[in-house]
Amino acid sequence: MLCLPGLTRNARDFAAFAAIYASRHRILALEFRGRGQSDHDPVPARYVPLTYAGDVLQFLDELTIPQAIFVGTSLGGLVTMTVAALSPDRIAASILNDVGPQLSNEGLDRIRSYVGKDIRFKTWDAAAHAIADNNNHVPASFTQADWVRMARRICREQDGEIIFDYDMAIALTFNTAGPTPQFDMWPVFAALARKPLLVIRGEKSDLLTSAAAEEMRKVAPSAKLAVVPGVGHAPELDEPEAVTAIDRFLDSLTA
Repeated sequence: MLCLPGLTRNARDFAAFAAIYASRHRILALEFRGRGQSDHDPVPARYVPLTYAGDVLQFLDELTIPQAIFVGTSLGGLVTMTVAALSPDRIAASILNDVGPQLSNEGLDRIRSYVGKDIRFKTWDAAAHAIADNNNHVPASFTQADWVRMARRICREQDGEIIFDYDMAIALTFNTAGPTPQFDMWPVFAALARKPLLVIRGEKSDLLTSAAAEEMRKVAPSAKLAVVPGVGHAPELDEPEAVTAIDRFLDSLTA
């Protein structure tokens, strides 16, 4: 299973997911260039899904992996769809986490409001408060301890400060060209849906609306859809509803 994270995120987002599924599958979590331990790109214009898709295919080639189950959260799902356009045979099945071919401007504007701002923190509590604000305090069930745990996934310590663990330059292409490839993604989504597909949506998501998710079901009637209650963008994939849906989906692949 190849796990691809969101725009500002990294492989740490999949730690809980890996703990659940590593006994059944080989779990690989890739950090896109400019995130986590991957190098920053000296040419920010290359921070686009087409580049990331090429990196993913090279990654699979170097590990001699002919095919994988793709698990894409947000940007990772857009990259999964791009891979489906470039090299569909590399995808055995896919799980799209709170993303699709049509994204809400409300959610995109919220992300634009914070991405690429080099804000630094003195304490993990301060970082947690900022991240809660960035997410409109959704899920509402999250405690301060939950937000601190999220902060420790998104940020890192450097020179006595806590900083976001990504290259601020990723915002340049996001804020100009936008997060999606510059062509109609619906045919690409339909191509992806020729393989087994599970779409997971956060009930409170402001990026993948319920209307967009229903349209995805019309375009891909064989795809499965699961909604995680009380969660926004994006589910962490260890929620009971997400785990149940993923378990059923994986079981169906071997039935």
